[in-house]
Amino acid sequence: MHDDPSDNATQADSVDGESSDNLARLAADDDPNRGLGAVRALRTLADRLEEVQVANARKAGWSWQQIADILQVSRQAVHQKHANERRPRGPEGEEEP
Repeated sequence: MHDDPSDNATQADSVDGESSDNLARLAADDDPNRGLGAVRALRTLADRLEEVQVANARKAGWSWQQIADILQVSRQAVHQKHANERRPRGPEGEEEP
């Protein structure tokens, strides 16, 4: 089960105890240990932000194709990655497409 997107949004500015600004600086560090660690943390941050924004887009009624176009991936790829996340409920309580 995925976390609530709003929880991810509040945590998105800090990954592995580092601010996103500091991670960007560390990713350019000459020390590969620090640089690669920062790259890993930035990937985690990007994944969290993508989850939040895909959830926002779906809640706003965007199609999988619209989301895929913005992310420059296939509709199938974005659907496969995010379809199991909590979907908004329609007025009758059923999941919206």
